[in-house]
Amino acid sequence: MSRPVLQVVAASTRPGRRGIAVARWVQRLAEAHGAFDVELVDLAEVGLPVFDEPHHPRLRDYTHQHTRDWSATVDRADAFVFVTPEYNHSVPAALKNALDYLALEWADKPAGLVTYGGVSAGLRASVALKPVLGALRVHTVPEAVSVPFFAQFLDADGEFVPNAELEAGGKAMLDELARVTPALRSLRAA
Repeated sequence: MSRPVLQVVAASTRPGRRGIAVARWVQRLAEAHGAFDVELVDLAEVGLPVFDEPHHPRLRDYTHQHTRDWSATVDRADAFVFVTPEYNHSVPAALKNALDYLALEWADKPAGLVTYGGVSAGLRASVALKPVLGALRVHTVPEAVSVPFFAQFLDADGEFVPNAELEAGGKAMLDELARVTPALRSLRAA
């Protein structure tokens, strides 16, 4: 059986965003971990319009090519890490929109959460995201990474340089994703 595909989903889409550096760090960390084939999925590049399908996503009767492309992207994943800032005690609209576009493609796949922000470290985004993922049958692992005052970890070139605690948290999250992904993969195959 091939290695499972882990998609690192970068949720911030705004111009001048700095959080993409956090997603690239998660991508590098996951590649070094070695349990997954890793893809960075940048919602700014995906560029979905506000949900515009006439049929409920559970029917998979998509009328737009951007939805069919998004469906194929999510379908090939076995696990996710959602990397998101906190906007107004929640997640960015682009992430909620991307989740709402699909239904069955998300189901029975595990996810880790990496949040970042100021003093809250994006934790309220995590709290807002978990019930949405649960409704889509995405199984969030308890191990997560929350980055407070994330700008302190950006070097002069804008690259994210984590401390030992963030690295250890990321590794623990990836270890748990590697542990549960095969079970959920076999469940989807049944």
